[in-house]
Amino acid sequence: MKPTLRAGLKHEFKYLVPENKTVPYLYPESGIFQGMPAVFATGYMVGLIEWACIDAIQPHLDGGEQSVGTDVRFSHSAATPPGFMVSVKVTLERVEGRKLAFSISADDGVDVISEGTHERLVIDSGRFMRKVQEKAAAHAAAQAKA
Repeated sequence: MKPTLRAGLKHEFKYLVPENKTVPYLYPESGIFQGMPAVFATGYMVGLIEWACIDAIQPHLDGGEQSVGTDVRFSHSAATPPGFMVSVKVTLERVEGRKLAFSISADDGVDVISEGTHERLVIDSGRFMRKVQEKAAAHAAAQAKA
């Protein structure tokens, strides 16, 4: 992590909500989801807020570093139809070693649609993927024995 990654960093990220980021597209194999209103899905909003935080810190990471989400605590308080521009504002509140804590707010130009917090952990990408591969190999070996 570069020394420029510090508390107080602010970032705004804008996203035009397309039809395919509405609730019926979240799990197309689910008939229940197919019957839901075509508004911005909470599941996609979680990803959008993560994207905004990743975008904020990207210039402040060293080569081989990435971040992973470790905690999401925010509301989804208003419906957003496709075609609306969502603006996500993030502030890096704390840097504790590799742990990053953000406050977030999102609006769709009419309503505040989300407020809360999000935490991320800065990781060494290579080390992380080695652990994931070890986990997958151990799982495959256990399945083969079963």
